[in-house]
Amino acid sequence: MSPIPPGLSTVVNQDGAAVLDVSRNQITTLNSTGGFIWERLRQGRTVEQAIDDLAIESNTDPLIVKGDVIKFLEQLKADVLLQG
Repeated sequence: MSPIPPGLSTVVNQDGAAVLDVSRNQITTLNSTGGFIWERLRQGRTVEQAIDDLAIESNTDPLIVKGDVIKFLEQLKADVLLQG
């Protein structure tokens, strides 16, 4: 099950992402790293897989990436853009 709630519309490109929540009349923009993670989650990848993908893409230690990604996901949950 995707952590992304149903009913959100998203546009993702190399510059980031825009997430539209019509029910809350809210648009959230994400930078390119946020868009990368968001797209992986939309594709059904797990958080761990998204972390690994980002670590490979950015040539960064996965432990460093994990801490940053977890903070990012917590913010998305606080903004009601992720479930769980």
